Amino acid sequence: MNEVTGVVFDIQHYSIHDGPGIRTNVFVKGCPLRCLWCQNPESQARQAQLMVRHDSCVGCGACVGACTRGAVRLEEGKARTDRRLCESCGACVAVCAADAREITGRVMTVEEVYAEAEQDRLFYEGSGGGVTLTGGEVLAQPDFAAAVLARCQEGGLHTAIETCGYGSWEHMAAILDHTDIALYDVKHMDTEAHRCGTGVGNEQILENLSRLSGERGIPVIVRTPVIPGFNDTIANMEAMVVFIKDKVPTCQEVNLLPYHPLGESKREQLETEGTRYRRPEETEMEALREVFKHAGIPVK
Repeated sequence: MNEVTGVVFDIQHYSIHDGPGIRTNVFVKGCPLRCLWCQNPESQARQAQLMVRHDSCVGCGACVGACTRGAVRLEEGKARTDRRLCESCGACVAVCAADAREITGRVMTVEEVYAEAEQDRLFYEGSGGGVTLTGGEVLAQPDFAAAVLARCQEGGLHTAIETCGYGSWEHMAAILDHTDIALYDVKHMDTEAHRCGTGVGNEQILENLSRLSGERGIPVIVRTPVIPGFNDTIANMEAMVVFIKDKVPTCQEVNLLPYHPLGESKREQLETEGTRYRRPEETEMEALREVFKHAGIPVK
């Protein structure tokens, strides 16, 4: 098991929003969805990627000379990258004195991930926390995800996953064998709307959620990013209430997460285009929460 490797793009210590207690979040790379509002666009591709902070670039040109692919050029005093040629080798990163360039994503073994999590054991024991495997998407690296979670449980650590639920039940079941609680994203109840916003329908997602809760009895926190103009309607929330009451008996609470423009700056660093949304007003968020409160479902 410890020889299994995966690609991780971040490990976040002392998190308090992704499961019970104080947690270490392990962000795996790769996601089958292409959400238009994605806050972590660097998580979508499985492989390592170059990210560039153009506001930090001093235009020295060192990266131009270092790139053996001819992918970097100076334009108006800033280094620009032709993503069609870039292989994210890191040669330009090594010579960037301004730290404007970095590679996101590194190969890690199960034991290396566990060692990072083990550092925070005292915080877990005092708060009821543990390790949360997130992303990206855990189902994009199912063997690695299952192995990391198994190692954490072997070491006595509480485990959680955050998942969009899009993947085979076989992969999901293997991961659930070592999962204490699931944070499960439900982005829209209408499959065609879901497809327009994420690139895929929601049939497999909802089926996996139902089986995760009904067959496996895994405690669930349902999470929904509230995206104005996409899923922020009372009708959508009412449909979610019906589904949760009928199909998700282990649901502990619902988290409604207002859109945050964090992903916009990251898309700039990846030199890609993206869709911009507005942040929902607090009065709008409260109206949506009332739907769940009225149904007797705890909501934040």
